[in-house]
Amino acid sequence: MIPSDAQRAMAVRIGATTQSLPGSHAVYIANPVAIAALIEEAASAGKKSWLTKPPLS
Repeated sequence: MIPSDAQRAMAVRIGATTQSLPGSHAVYIANPVAIAALIEEAASAGKKSWLTKPPLS
């Protein structure tokens, strides 16, 4: 298991967007609505970046 502080440090290092939620290690069960919203947001952001990137040559 990777400690939370180490996870946050790695996320900052790569410039990731993060979100913290209260709950146990079973966050998908403890906060399903928040997780679904996060997945939808990430999927939407991925679509936008895919559309704006130049094609590979």
